[in-house]
Amino acid sequence: MAFQPYRSPSTGRPVRAILFDTFGTVVDWRSGVAREVAAFTTAHGHTLDAEAFADHWRALYQPAMNAIRSGRRSFTKLDTLHRENLDQALRHYGINPDRLPGESLQELNKSWHRLPPWPDSVEGLATIRRHYIVGPLSNGNTALLLDMARNAGLPWDVIIGSDMTCTYKPLPQAYLRTAEFLDLEPGEVMLAAAHNSDLQAARAAGLATAFVARPTEHGPGQVADLAPEGDWDLVASSITELADLLGA
Repeated sequence: MAFQPYRSPSTGRPVRAILFDTFGTVVDWRSGVAREVAAFTTAHGHTLDAEAFADHWRALYQPAMNAIRSGRRSFTKLDTLHRENLDQALRHYGINPDRLPGESLQELNKSWHRLPPWPDSVEGLATIRRHYIVGPLSNGNTALLLDMARNAGLPWDVIIGSDMTCTYKPLPQAYLRTAEFLDLEPGEVMLAAAHNSDLQAARAAGLATAFVARPTEHGPGQVADLAPEGDWDLVASSITELADLLGA
């Protein structure tokens, strides 16, 4: 019997591609960045709370993209934004980046390229890939997402970075241009994400949606995105469970 793809209740279309938010949903950015920050600061004679530093660096992410979404700044890839934000974060912690080797700072910035997958990610993606197109739908740029996939063993079929769509989520074109690159209608694409706001924007753009819970993305004290906040098509506690729900 031929495989029957999941039909989205919200779009009424059979789903052909499952695309994933990446930071937090597929990879554990907090522990990955904190581990490299700890090694970096120790090597350069500084002491700080590496997890708090990772949180602060990440907190600069949305404001940096807002300048581009609003049109105040032309499109700039995420690697560049992360590097600018790294200098801000270091200064916040009393460390002058101008007194650190530029090549070492650039290598630390690439910690975002080397993030570890959640334990269920690789197996779950490989299972879903048997019947669906899988790839990231991320604010990461293509080189970042490619390095991440190679380091973490993520079995993507395709990588369409934000530098290809030239926009950042949650603007509608981030979702719609990705679907266009795949020659798919929006309703044939499902976004899987651990963030309700991302899913809200994807649904508004006409995509199917799946919530994947990551209750420790922001550490043990996380208070947001602990549960689905919309009637998403699917709700799963892991990517492997999502594969089961998709019939993969």
